[in-house]
Amino acid sequence: MRLSSITVAAALAIAIPVLAHATVRTELGLSESKAGANETYRLRVPSEKALDTVELRLVVPAGLTILSFEAMPAWQRSVTKNAQGIVTEVTWKGGKIAESEYTLFPFRAKNPATPGTLLFKAYQKYSDGSVVAWDKEDKTADTPASQVEIK
Repeated sequence: MRLSSITVAAALAIAIPVLAHATVRTELGLSESKAGANETYRLRVPSEKALDTVELRLVVPAGLTILSFEAMPAWQRSVTKNAQGIVTEVTWKGGKIAESEYTLFPFRAKNPATPGTLLFKAYQKYSDGSVVAWDKEDKTADTPASQVEIK
């Protein structure tokens, strides 16, 4: 069976925007994990403009406990914690992601004990000061937050 060039072009037009945003996946590239498990996650951030990405802020979903971060020598990391000492936000800055490049920001975390959806909101700042907010709950939005299902 041959696919027409129109079908292929339409499929790519749909797939490329979906793949081209800040996403959180497991170390194996999965969008699901087990309840209560310790998991290595990777925040993948591409630069989608003709500008460098110079800062990234990640809001940690409620119920997820950050255990550790992989050292990123080109980036300085700062964290915000709540009154219980739980990391609620992480900001990386000082490095850069050039046009047509991406960077992975790995971290280890303990998943919530109960099944549900983790919504990872990310805010990507470019060298001109503009910010793209990857924070929409609707998966079909132009700037959706990354989601991981806890089962």
